[in-house]
Amino acid sequence: MIDYEADKLKEECGVFGVYSHDLNVSELTYYGLFALQHRGQESTGIAVTDGAWMDVTRGMGLVREVFRHQVPQMENQYIAIGHVRYSTTGSSLLANTQPLMVNYSGGKIALAHNGNLTNAGEIRKELEESGTIFQTTIDSEVVVNLIARSRKVTVEEKIIDSLKKIKGAYCLTIMTEDKLIGARDPQGFRPLCLGRLEDGGYVLSSESCGLDVVGAEFIRDIEPGEMVVIDENGVEFHRFADAKPSMCVFEFIYFARPDSVIDGQSVHEARFEMGRILAQEAHCKADIVISVPDSGNTAAEGYAFEAGLPYVSGLVKNRYIGRTFIQPSQKQRDTAVKLKLNAIKSVVEGKSVIMVDDSIVRGTTSGKIVKMLRNAGAKEVHMVISSPPIGYPCFYGIDTSARKELIAATKSVEEIREYIDADSLHFLSLDGLKKCMLKLNPEHMCYACFNGGYPIEQKSQSPAEVDKYIFETRKKKK
Repeated sequence: MIDYEADKLKEECGVFGVYSHDLNVSELTYYGLFALQHRGQESTGIAVTDGAWMDVTRGMGLVREVFRHQVPQMENQYIAIGHVRYSTTGSSLLANTQPLMVNYSGGKIALAHNGNLTNAGEIRKELEESGTIFQTTIDSEVVVNLIARSRKVTVEEKIIDSLKKIKGAYCLTIMTEDKLIGARDPQGFRPLCLGRLEDGGYVLSSESCGLDVVGAEFIRDIEPGEMVVIDENGVEFHRFADAKPSMCVFEFIYFARPDSVIDGQSVHEARFEMGRILAQEAHCKADIVISVPDSGNTAAEGYAFEAGLPYVSGLVKNRYIGRTFIQPSQKQRDTAVKLKLNAIKSVVEGKSVIMVDDSIVRGTTSGKIVKMLRNAGAKEVHMVISSPPIGYPCFYGIDTSARKELIAATKSVEEIREYIDADSLHFLSLDGLKKCMLKLNPEHMCYACFNGGYPIEQKSQSPAEVDKYIFETRKKKK
């Protein structure tokens, strides 16, 4: 049994929001979160308002589990926001679920956040020293408190005032009693888009696949450094910072659904190109091409197309075994029920196999898959990866380990090949990866996990800086 998902990068979450006077906004948000479930499986929540009251329902688990009986019900509700979470700051606890909802002098506000703030610790310390009380251990609560404490007049001004003080990755959906607001950080690390419903209402979603499931027409992506305000007057866009585009390239490699389009670039198209260029670079001789499901599927199709080899299903993933990655610690994941992969013996027996995967993080799983294929009778196993080696941690909303735990930080490609016992190992080059961004400027992407070139200067890159439990353990360290 192979716990494949435990050796994959984890993205923080997905956000969704609906503004409509004629449709059931909480139900639409429920469907939208279903479409974004791949972005987070630990917890979920939906907040709604009728213009006077605001309510939130949150819980641990998948969307279908938390809302197994019904979605939030409020008569005349016309705004809703939702969230699915994988924790990168703070434990996987009910107290840390989103959306966050607070009452302050300006009224009521609910907020959902995708990303990771790099200066949250500094701001939180300042707020606590001035008397602010925090109810969670997540960085998102810093934003809520900044908005509540802002001396600006309108809620739009309060939000912009707060956004100018935070750094890092964030896509926000914010709900007041009468407005739905979205914002994207100046680097545009994480995606956010706007769509229009048939009744004239509007939708905000982390990915365009969320718009598709509720029948919303795509209008456009929210630009880096931009805020969108939706109310009874329609839609207004506000520029709050100069754009410095550094879109996370892993959205295209692994995180986003292949049917999504982000900043004009089809995710499926990009992954297919990754496979094609990988085939040009690797020059492996083999009988068949298989993928590690599901994230390697599209790249494997591209590889097989370019190499002129048959693409077949050589590995089967049990989709009903349960969530191993809902556990926040590696030890708990290891003791949880394993997510199974199994080889199809009749497909791989006696064959020289090219196996395509999107990445190797710690390398703890790749060797097991190679061994499993050999046990099923594969004559040779050539592993090809549709991204460069990951040698640096991420500070912008991906749950990566300290650098020493990343196998590419301590081993050469040949040493990794020996470690996983593959006949050959090939990674897509960084230049090759850039060629796959057919509709985007490849220089407007973040490749920090490959080359250490962080778009936002880091004060430190010590393991303490990537400690997701920093707000829970800091008292003990004093």
